[in-house]
Amino acid sequence: MLFKDLDIIMPIQKALKTEKYDTPTPIQEKAIPSILAGRDLLGSARTGTGKTAAFAIPILQVLSHERKAIRHNHIRALILAPTRELAIQIGESFETYGQYLDLRTTVVYGGVSQIHQTDALGAGVDILVATPGRLLDLMSQGYIKIHHVEMFVLDEADRMLDMGMVHDVKKIIAQLPEKRQNMLFSATMPQGVAQLVNSILVNPVKIEVKHRASTTKSIKQAVYYVDGKDKIALLIYLLKSKTITSAFVFTRTKQRADKVSKALTQEGIKAQAIHGDKSQQARQMALNGFKDRTFRVLVATDVAARGIDVEEVSHVINFDLPNIPETYVHRIGRTGRAGMGGTAISFCDNQERAYLKDIEKLISKSIEVIRSHPYPLMNMVLEQNRASEKSSSKAPARKPNPKAASKGDRGKVTENQREKKGRA
Repeated sequence: MLFKDLDIIMPIQKALKTEKYDTPTPIQEKAIPSILAGRDLLGSARTGTGKTAAFAIPILQVLSHERKAIRHNHIRALILAPTRELAIQIGESFETYGQYLDLRTTVVYGGVSQIHQTDALGAGVDILVATPGRLLDLMSQGYIKIHHVEMFVLDEADRMLDMGMVHDVKKIIAQLPEKRQNMLFSATMPQGVAQLVNSILVNPVKIEVKHRASTTKSIKQAVYYVDGKDKIALLIYLLKSKTITSAFVFTRTKQRADKVSKALTQEGIKAQAIHGDKSQQARQMALNGFKDRTFRVLVATDVAARGIDVEEVSHVINFDLPNIPETYVHRIGRTGRAGMGGTAISFCDNQERAYLKDIEKLISKSIEVIRSHPYPLMNMVLEQNRASEKSSSKAPARKPNPKAASKGDRGKVTENQREKKGRA
């Protein structure tokens, strides 16, 4: 199936063609017709499945058909996202797919001055993408009214629950008009999300993109056993290879992300760190720089990377293995997208060997071990040496065969015999 088979209007089809998008992903193929038909929707899907386009395209189409003359403060579509980065990317998607439509999209989020956001709101907005905290702030100041919202999207509901945003979300929903079309997306369905589903959605169409515990075949996976103190040296060694055109490097903490980024920069490798302690401006600059290849490496923590969707990432490098196996699957899924090839490299020190076992158990396969590198884990080397010695010591000793003398021995016998004959 192609996008043109989904009854999409020509301006959006033109935008999709401009971006070289021809074939919808499974969630887009299922969701777009349902949303265009006016149905509420429950989508179970992770980042990277194409879920943003699955709701952005039909929302743009519906609003373009029923464009109203009065636009000031009459927000017609509201999309809530848990993080600033995800909100910005959703806003960019609406701009991309709606580039040939006369609809205005604005994104509001915390961590920056609100002046530019309030100016944009004052100019009139059709579609608002927001994080819950900043939205409530601007609502309380009178800059935003959501009483005319016709279409409402709650994206990554499970992440909002994890981040303690559920009460803010409920406050926002209470201000929405009763008559509206609702869409909720969540990778998982914990109890809190299930309660939101029951309170928001009316007879929804349910779409599930199955979360495979096994990782995609297009991603080549490898593990390097390395001492913790040698991880940075090994990373620099690997990044010297030109085959790594772009890489997400995941660390366990913010401090380690900064340390790794600094070490790479000192070696002439263009890298930036992204985590919660960075200002919003710094985070966005790092992300934009990575997208346009100004920076070759983006060092990130899991929280900061949530919702970031960058196309054509050649490598994901787990500088620190995650202690939650599912996080590994989510991390490496940032490469090998849309059927393209990708490589996932993991560093494993002594303390992380149990994490690696859990990961291999989850994905039901053994990850290839790369032994030929300059920084091998000393314990592994010792174990291999002991195993080799043990194997040699167990080899049975060969019993001498008196009848099978060597050529040299046969020669000596002949010489002795000659000597005896001579004496005789």
